[in-house]
Amino acid sequence: MARATQAIIDLSAIEQNYRLAKKQAPEADAYAVIKANAYGHGLVDVGLALSQLADGLAVACVDEAEQLRDAGIQSPIMVLEGAYDEDECQQAVRAQLELVLHQHAQLNWLENIQASLKLWIKVDTGMHRLGFQLDEVEGVLKRLSSMASESGVHHELALMSHFACADQPSEPSNQSQLQAFSSLSKFNLPMSMSNSAAILSCAAAHGQRLRPGIMLYGSSPIVGKTAESLYLKPVMTLTSEVIALHDLKAGESVGYGNTWIAEQDCRIAVVAIGYGDGYPRMAPNGTPIIVKGQRAALAGRVSMDMITVDVSAVDDVQLGDEVELWGEHLSADEIAQACQTIAYELFCQVTPRVPRFYKR
Repeated sequence: MARATQAIIDLSAIEQNYRLAKKQAPEADAYAVIKANAYGHGLVDVGLALSQLADGLAVACVDEAEQLRDAGIQSPIMVLEGAYDEDECQQAVRAQLELVLHQHAQLNWLENIQASLKLWIKVDTGMHRLGFQLDEVEGVLKRLSSMASESGVHHELALMSHFACADQPSEPSNQSQLQAFSSLSKFNLPMSMSNSAAILSCAAAHGQRLRPGIMLYGSSPIVGKTAESLYLKPVMTLTSEVIALHDLKAGESVGYGNTWIAEQDCRIAVVAIGYGDGYPRMAPNGTPIIVKGQRAALAGRVSMDMITVDVSAVDDVQLGDEVELWGEHLSADEIAQACQTIAYELFCQVTPRVPRFYKR
């Protein structure tokens, strides 16, 4: 019998979450962001599901895009980090990819490209990670125009930027960034700035292309708002099962480091999941766990392959009973908050040892 730990991926929920993003700005394109193995949900499987629905897909790098092309996906694909060298520019041409252009070295590589690409010129409006400065944009456009005149290759151009604090809609820097980006409307090019949080909270930023990411996977992109309140459906349900049970006396401890000590006689369930599967080692005592459909609590330090759970308040726990770590009945956002992280990290850290099963 195989180890029971698994991640169930609800593709119909991803599709529903995509439709919710699209509904916010029906006239705009919405490219589904499926980088980092679709945030841990499975790059190709999620890509195949969304390729029939989404206006396009977005990945971090050319390698991810090539995996999608190798799987037969013909959708438009945007590469968010752009090319890493001239060879990747050539790969992008062959695979018909859209490249983000964010530094002068990438402009140099394009001089030897003898085919047109769609280029998204990334502008740093305040995040200070990737992108040209505002006062560089006109020069970049002029250089591209000059290159086109010399080579006869005309690239299709657009502009993009990225919010630093879109998850906090009232943060003043959001408006500052938006104003800075809006100043580029004089170039009369398509514009894209909306990630998941901005899609749901800042209509003024929608532009011509939305970039829904975390919302596709059913997690809230906005601080202080639950996924449920935003009408997002959970996508990944991470489950395992009880593999051992034992009783502790008051004063006895469980797990490495004796970090949890029973305050009274209790029953402990051992569950076949640990940080080797991607369940966060930093999860503190008391982190909620669903056992037999009822809430229980993590008791003791997370091990590589196991966790221990106080199931004293759960009725008649038996070997083989199902355990939900997050998903349909327990929000990943709640677990992330307990672990002082974000759901993005929880999803991405689920390791290859955990099989993904897809349903609709």
